[in-house]
Amino acid sequence: MEQFLLNVTKIDHAILLFIQNYLRLPVLNPVMKFLSFLGEIGWFWIALSLILMIFKKTRKAGITAAIALVLVFCIGNFGIKPLVGRVRPYVDYADLIPLGYIPTDLSFPSGHTSTSFAVALVLQRMIPNKFSVPLIMLATLISLSRLYNCVHYPTDVLCGFLLAYIVSQIVSFVAIKVKKNPGNPGKEKVAAKNANAA
Repeated sequence: MEQFLLNVTKIDHAILLFIQNYLRLPVLNPVMKFLSFLGEIGWFWIALSLILMIFKKTRKAGITAAIALVLVFCIGNFGIKPLVGRVRPYVDYADLIPLGYIPTDLSFPSGHTSTSFAVALVLQRMIPNKFSVPLIMLATLISLSRLYNCVHYPTDVLCGFLLAYIVSQIVSFVAIKVKKNPGNPGKEKVAAKNANAA
């Protein structure tokens, strides 16, 4: 198992080195730094969830997205990261040069990826319109920026997405079920009363 993980890390390193040496461009550097900034502590996605909560039509989706975000954050930061204990790529490999803000916490899974996709995937299920498409694209770009900036391994990002996908699907499923079956006995009582009166 240890050898397998070592081989995975070597492949991760090779991918990051390729990105750094061949895909980094001066014109893209500020763009990728900005994309990573959007994902810092999930502030953009938190703000979006709160805005959606304001309007009655999107309130349920906003609440569900916020729940998914909190869950992936807690699972990732307080559960998986301490358990795995993987350090950042630039700590393991001196030939990788990080861009932008340099995080000092553990690397696996990617918090930027999990929080971004947690919200975007919930909204894709609960508000299935053109609004959700750019959010998925934004979540993807934020995730890719973590590789471009060499602050996460590819498997950090992949597992961050998987965590977000699982949590978002479960939370959305429950929210949609509750929406369809609100458990409101009031209507049943009225229907029964009308039936008796007839």
